[in-house]
Amino acid sequence: MSTSKRIKDFITGNIIYIAFVAMLAALSIFTDSFLTTKNLINVMRQATVVGVLSMGMTFVIISGGIDLSVGSTMALASCVASACCTGLNMPVFPAVIMGCIVGIVVGALNGFIISYLGVVAFIATLGMMYVIRGAALVFTGGRPISALPLEYTNIGKGYLGWIPVPVVIFFLVALACWFLLSKTQYGRYVYAIGGNEKAALVSGLQVKRHKMITYVINGLTAAIAGIILSARVAVGSPTAGETYELLAITAVIVGGTSNMGGTGGIAASVIGVFIVTVVNNGMDLLGVSGYYQKIVMGVVVLLAVIIDRNNVNRNH
Repeated sequence: MSTSKRIKDFITGNIIYIAFVAMLAALSIFTDSFLTTKNLINVMRQATVVGVLSMGMTFVIISGGIDLSVGSTMALASCVASACCTGLNMPVFPAVIMGCIVGIVVGALNGFIISYLGVVAFIATLGMMYVIRGAALVFTGGRPISALPLEYTNIGKGYLGWIPVPVVIFFLVALACWFLLSKTQYGRYVYAIGGNEKAALVSGLQVKRHKMITYVINGLTAAIAGIILSARVAVGSPTAGETYELLAITAVIVGGTSNMGGTGGIAASVIGVFIVTVVNNGMDLLGVSGYYQKIVMGVVVLLAVIIDRNNVNRNH
């Protein structure tokens, strides 16, 4: 292979990351506030909710699935955790556990419907998105839950030294997900299922069980993300998390995880989260209208999908 061909392939395969580095350089030049400590900490904090949500979504997309219900799961889990703190006067830790259980149950329902009942993931999670959002509205009577205790809001607003607590949570969740996906037999099964589900089934893998576990993990990370969000805004809202499923999918795909399944990883999704966050932060600093920001994010997603499709075609 010639040097020019290798260079071309490298640029084509890494254009998102090259563009990200170029964007960082441009923002450093055109705005004085981008590289300030305050703004960088703000970027890290902004990345946490979508970041935690994207960790579970990475499992799902690598396995060849999709989950549109995570935003609704965020809302229901955060409302349950908030209600346990305020209505039942539970200590924060048990209240958080109750919220996490909600996410696990929703993930298990999604996994059962998709794996054992054979419903297409898009349709199953679309239906569950409405069911869970409705459950959150019924649970709260359509009213947000406020007056959350300081111990709870510190999950979203507090600091460990100079590091925001949600950043620490994001790091721990990402580390745990990386270990599961990269260092365990289960992780290898997820890649095998996403790469070729029929071949995985023929080879003796318990495809249904492992797909269900994948959605359980995704439900758990959605619950954690919802709890962080409610703690940051100090309100458990039944309307929280709307469109967050799209942000999580965007971050995962932009990071390089193939929407076809079978390839990708946690590190790639973390990079994707920060690409999405920095793009939004940079446009805010430059005073770009929110209308144009949506156009830019749409172009970024389309570019990532086109590059992924070209890479798949080239490899085959």
